[in-house]
Order: sequence, then C-alpha cells, then structure tokens
Amino acid sequence: MYDIDEYHCKVNLPYPPVRVDAPNIAYADEMLSNMGAVISEMSDVTRYFYISVVTGPQFRSISICFHQISIVEMHHLNIFAELALQLGADPRLWCGRNHKRWWSPSFIGYPREICALITESIEAEKAAIRKYSRQADTICDGNIVAILNRIILDEKRHLQIFREMYAQFQCF
Repeated sequence: MYDIDEYHCKVNLPYPPVRVDAPNIAYADEMLSNMGAVISEMSDVTRYFYISVVTGPQFRSISICFHQISIVEMHHLNIFAELALQLGADPRLWCGRNHKRWWSPSFIGYPREICALITESIEAEKAAIRKYSRQADTICDGNIVAILNRIILDEKRHLQIFREMYAQFQCF
C-alpha cells in the first residue's frame, strides 16, 4: 500500500554541525520550545510512535512509515537538545522563560481513524515548518539558522508524505 523506508523519510543531505556562536539564553529558550512545547519534536515523536502502533494491525505499511518518521523526529529532538545545552540551558523537556512548563502527553491528540490521524500529522508538520521558519528569520546565529533550515527540509518531506497518504485514502 504505502511503501517507505527510513531513507525516504528525510532529505538526503547532511545536517550541519551542531554548534553555536556563543551561549544565548533567548536562543536556548527557543531550542527548549522546539524540544518540549506543544509544537515540538517530542510531541511529534510521541504522536508518530502512537500512530505507528495503532495503525499496525490494519495498515502495516502506514505503521512502518510513521515509525521511520518518528526516528527522524527523534534525531531532530537530539539536535535541539544539544543546541540548548551549548546555548546555556538545561535540555529538559520543558519550555517557557520565567515559568517552566513540562512537556505533557496531553499536548497531542490520539485519533484512531486513519483520515483523522493523517490530518493531525499534516497540521503538526505545517505548524513545525512555520515555527522553525520564524526562528530562522529571527535568530542571528548562522549555525543555528543552518540547522533550522536543514530540519525544515525534513519537515517538508514529512508533509509531502502525509499529503500523499491523505490523497491515497481519499480523506477529502
């Protein structure tokens, strides 16, 4: 039905080195947000893990695809954690400058119907692309911007995959 492997779940380009110009708490807060906010890599890892499990019995190829994409998102989570650490933050799954808010499983939906779970995934990828694009436009550290732009390419690939699934299941 939908055949995809890990090499098709990300863009075939290397990631820039994970480094920063200097510690910067404002940029660290942005990276923490990328790790543990509602719109975050942890939310996507968890969402796609859940979807891979619940789709497995009926849609094995969809399940494998979501599993592979969750691995790519886990790699992004690790990159943002390393950046947060280098920027001077404790890379916990939390966000917020003055009042830390821990990441929560309640940040994601848990749809079981195939069109609903694909739709949620499409919206999550679009939100991540908007967020990372905004950050790339405002952060003045070229290293971080290069990493954000590379991750955006993967997120656009995921969006393309999910839109193809959406069309395949005729979720209109």
